[in-house]
Order: sequence, then structure tokens, then C-alpha cells
Amino acid sequence: MLIDTTAPLARAVVEAIRTGDVAALRDLLTAHPGLATARVGNTRTTRTLLHIVTDWPGHLPDGPRTVTALVAAGADVNARFTGAHRETPLHWAASCDDVPVLDALLDLGADIEADGGVIGDGTPLADAVAFGQWQCARRLVARGARTTLWQAAALGELDRVAARFTSDSDRPAAEEVTAALWCACHGGQRSTADYLLRAGGDLNWIGHDRLTPLDAAHRENHHTLVAWLREQGAKSAGELA
Repeated sequence: MLIDTTAPLARAVVEAIRTGDVAALRDLLTAHPGLATARVGNTRTTRTLLHIVTDWPGHLPDGPRTVTALVAAGADVNARFTGAHRETPLHWAASCDDVPVLDALLDLGADIEADGGVIGDGTPLADAVAFGQWQCARRLVARGARTTLWQAAALGELDRVAARFTSDSDRPAAEEVTAALWCACHGGQRSTADYLLRAGGDLNWIGHDRLTPLDAAHRENHHTLVAWLREQGAKSAGELA
């Protein structure tokens, strides 16, 4: 079922979801069989009702109960957005740092390793780390999400980072080390940044968003890290121009 965003049914169900009126939502789901699996949008872009629950900025009233009601009525917890990407509701919850809804989705079977994200076609963890949604990022790791080197670096998971350097056959390439150093600064992780700098990371790489590691740390207000980076010779992108 595809429902245009301007249709009365779409407006009613979106209102129930956004206000946390779970009773009204259940009444709509009962009155309109198939609504739980409906898509709202047009022929080019559609999202599910679970995507509406997890849409930015998230943290809707009674979000976990809303998720539970939708899944109980037949909503697919791993349904994909259709359009510019293929993100699942879990991607969106992670991007909003909405831990209670993220937990509800995982408890109901959401794929923690689902691909299709806007960050490199990656997982919900990739979204959470890239967007600095640290509570969800750490909850995903606690619940078993796999980490790449750059994700582990951003989270300060030094043991996971160091494990990548224990075998010459699996040692990260220079550009991967540099990207991880940048991410450690994005995440405010001095110890991890120091490790990756000593492992050969380029301190003055102009990377994501045209920022150097120094710029990334400054943007996130990691002031102590900024001072340390300056001591190591770090420069801003503007200084390197």
C-alpha cells in the first residue's frame, strides 16, 4: 500500500506516531488492514511507518511502544527506505541517538549489520559514528555490532584498533590509518589518536568535510585534544591552503 503524504490517512497515522498516541495508532491499524506495511510518499521516494517513528530528530513520545505496536501489526523491522539510499529504521534511530527506540528495534529483530547507509552504504554504526551520535554508537557496539578501524578509533576502542596491527598480513594501509586518526580526533579520543599518529597517520590530512584532524576536533569542541594536536604540529585546513 502506497499512501500519498497529503492523504487524510497518512496525516492521521503520522499524527498518532509523532504524538505518541499509541491507542489511536492501534485503532488505525485495526481499521485499515495492511497499514502497518504501508509506505508513505510518492513513486520516487517512500518510507515506512517505522521510518516515521525514527525520523530526525527522533525521541518521539512513547517511541518504543509505537515501534512495538507497528511490528505487532506486521511492520517489517528491516524495511528499506526507497530513494537516495536504502536505510532501515535502525539506521535512522542510530542517526538520532535515540537509544530507547534503537533497543526496541533490536529487541524485535532489526539487523544490526544492515547495509545501505548514507555513510559509504554502511551499517547503523557507521551512521552513528559519522554523525557523532555517541550514545547509540556505544549501544550498538555493546549489543554486538562489528567495528571497522575508523569506527573503533572514533569510539576510543583502543584494544580493537591495536588488534589490527598485530599481523603484518592484515595491517591497515596507510590511508586507512590516516582516516582512522581523523576519526579518533572527531570522537575526541586522544589515546587512540596518539597510537594512530605513531602508527603513521597523516596529522594534516584534509579529509571529510574538507577538515583536518585538528579541524575535526575543534568542530566537536574537544579543546584538550586540540591543544595536544597543536603540540604535535597539527594545522587547520586554512593554514595548509
